[in-house]
Amino acid sequence: MSKIEARLLELGIELPEVPKPVANYVPAKRTGNLIYVAGQIPVENGVIVKGRLGKDLPLEESKHATKLCAIGCLAAIKTICSLDKVTSIVAMHGLVNSTQENTEQADAMNGASNFVVEVFGEAGKHTRTAVGVSVPHNIAASVYMIAEVAD
Repeated sequence: MSKIEARLLELGIELPEVPKPVANYVPAKRTGNLIYVAGQIPVENGVIVKGRLGKDLPLEESKHATKLCAIGCLAAIKTICSLDKVTSIVAMHGLVNSTQENTEQADAMNGASNFVVEVFGEAGKHTRTAVGVSVPHNIAASVYMIAEVAD
């Protein structure tokens, strides 16, 4: 078992199976030492978390949704290489399903950001965007990730 997988177990996290793409794309792609992860949605116990921040979801639930997205991102990276090869989480981009009036998208993305720092330590610190949008099918969030990996 890898060091990072052991850390995930310590945190009570089990990586899910990566869903098969529903269109013409791949969940993750490596180019050079970077892995680009397609937007991952929040799935818990096989159920997609839905709702809109500021309407159906309070902030804490939206934070949990972005964390679930980040867990999905790590699962997608693992389809390419061991998580122990990750040297840096370079960037995360979050689309948070929220009302037009809501301004807590960055707070919601803290669920994802705090999680990757908890897993990877300093290597988990990243650049980030957090945008409020209307996510298709009322899905709570979608998070994209770029990770640097060792050869």
